[in-house]
Amino acid sequence: MLLNRAKLLASPAANTVFTTVLTRGPVVRPEIARITGLSSAAVTKAVKPMIEAGYLEELPQGPRTVEGAGRPAHPLAVRPDREFFVGVKVTADELIGVVTDLRAQIVGIAHRIAVTDRSVERVVGDIAALVAELTPAHAERTHHIGVSVSGDVDRPGGVVRYSPFLGWHDVPLAELVGAATGLAVTVENDVKALTVAEQWFGEGVGADSFALATVGVGIGCALVVNGRLVAGGYGVAGEIGHIPVAAGTGPHCHCGARGCVEAIASEEAIVARARRAAGDPDLDMAGAIDRAHGGDAAVRAVFDEAGEAIGLGLAAMVNLVGPERVVVSGEGVAAYDLFEEQIRAAFTTQAFGAAARCPLVVRPLPWEEWARGAAAVSIQSLFTA
Repeated sequence: MLLNRAKLLASPAANTVFTTVLTRGPVVRPEIARITGLSSAAVTKAVKPMIEAGYLEELPQGPRTVEGAGRPAHPLAVRPDREFFVGVKVTADELIGVVTDLRAQIVGIAHRIAVTDRSVERVVGDIAALVAELTPAHAERTHHIGVSVSGDVDRPGGVVRYSPFLGWHDVPLAELVGAATGLAVTVENDVKALTVAEQWFGEGVGADSFALATVGVGIGCALVVNGRLVAGGYGVAGEIGHIPVAAGTGPHCHCGARGCVEAIASEEAIVARARRAAGDPDLDMAGAIDRAHGGDAAVRAVFDEAGEAIGLGLAAMVNLVGPERVVVSGEGVAAYDLFEEQIRAAFTTQAFGAAARCPLVVRPLPWEEWARGAAAVSIQSLFTA
């Protein structure tokens, strides 16, 4: 089956046609040709074997189109149950796992396992246990797993080079998870994985370029430029969390630098500074939010500074890359009302010229969507060159 799929998608035309139907479908052949720039003959040649193999299907005819005189149009769609994919999001506290179909729609319910031991061996074992919980109903058609982890990830090599919240360095995670589960494994940075899901199935569909920034435990960002996720020469393109906005005078960051956006605006940084401001060593994030909403000026100032740092980081990224839009997500958007004014003010001030008109779209996404992103990366690894 895997060999047959590889043959089906061996040509760039077939690859392009399939991903177009996957992300834009149901869609008729003339529209595929218009979107991709392929000839009608090339589209038809690519589509036929994928229908025969069960990856695409023709739906009942829609309105007549220009595809030949009087010829009815049969929209093409992906058969979502042709294959299933596991997605696992690894956090410092828990594993969140889902099973999705070929269109990255979650099948059933998400499963969670608490992370009580962050050692590589234990986490890999827990991932294998999570897979066993998730896949009984779909085991025969589940051959792939995507795993997303925060930090510096070498996707082609399947290696987690550095994950600060797990304390991992140079972990061959794809190899280890593959041995433990028997599945083909794709490992990706968690923000990049979430961005793939948004690119193919969410806010980024149809956008030639966009950025997704996350606010929460860390400050992350991933970029899509010319329709492709950007990794960069070292795999860390888009890391706005480590743009210095208070270099030399700001707080120390776990990366070794000073004044990074993340050192000012991550959840850990906000809580530490809010504790000092409130004189309460037991204050947590929820308590800090409550104090800020309740009118505590000192704690509110901590959120103001965090929002300004995020806005400056976003402006630097937009000035350099010029995305059509920026999607802001992450667990931290629950407190976005405390950040928003300062984020937008700093962004508007620092963004150059027309770049200040780049829309910031707030999109809250639960942890299950991050796991879905991991599955989307696994799907992407199959159907892109």
